[in-house]
Amino acid sequence: MRTSPGYRIFRIVAIAVLIVVMLMPIFWMVLSSLKNNVQIFDVANAFNFDPSLENYRNVLARSDYVDYIWNSFFVAFMSTAISLVIGVPAAYSMSRFVMRRSALVVLMARIIPGVSLLVPWYYIFSNLRLVGGYSVLILSHMFVALPLIVYIMMGFFDGLPIDLEEAAQVDGLTPIGAFLKVTLPLSVPGLATAAILSFIFSWNNFMFALVLSDAGTKTLPVAIFDFIGYASIDWGGLMAASTVVTLPIMLIALFAQRYVVSGLTAGAVKG
Repeated sequence: MRTSPGYRIFRIVAIAVLIVVMLMPIFWMVLSSLKNNVQIFDVANAFNFDPSLENYRNVLARSDYVDYIWNSFFVAFMSTAISLVIGVPAAYSMSRFVMRRSALVVLMARIIPGVSLLVPWYYIFSNLRLVGGYSVLILSHMFVALPLIVYIMMGFFDGLPIDLEEAAQVDGLTPIGAFLKVTLPLSVPGLATAAILSFIFSWNNFMFALVLSDAGTKTLPVAIFDFIGYASIDWGGLMAASTVVTLPIMLIALFAQRYVVSGLTAGAVKG
């Protein structure tokens, strides 16, 4: 069925508006990071200014900022890795043995806002003397990452034919061997999707790290608060620090979008 010229024009305009709405905050953030505080509020010369990397030099020159980058990476990597080790076998079991009640519990865990658990978490972990360490941050991030990974991988495993595993077992593999050598390699798009989304959540998380971290385990989103003072805000430094936080995630999403799209749609239709 051929679409009318009017519909094509409407679609192009709608896509253009959506792109502008999505990219404008990022464009403004990067542009502001190249200005000083006076230039940022100079609306008349919003695009006519001499760009400077001084804000980035100030951000990266801080001796502890590299530590914040490491803290964010370590917590995101460990919470994602541990969640994958636990969540992938759990998702496989729920898919192959039709454990719908367990799947319902996982879905409920995804629905519960993590913020609502911050007070009991803080009370429990403070009594265990864990507040301020890496372990409490990793565990709190796993609360969101683990159900997300299980939910994605369940849909992916549902879409893989069980005949491949049965054929592998006929050839002499054990059920675990068939899972490791047949099913798991076929699940790479789903694994990549789950890992990327989990890492992005952990990297961007602010509330958990604000409450449960200390000066030694502070992550990048919390470190951005250092540019907000009682009497003034260093907008240039704030925008530069926000760009430093956002850039790695944007690069990951850009290069891994093929895996994310294929992984999210693989379980939509069963084979």
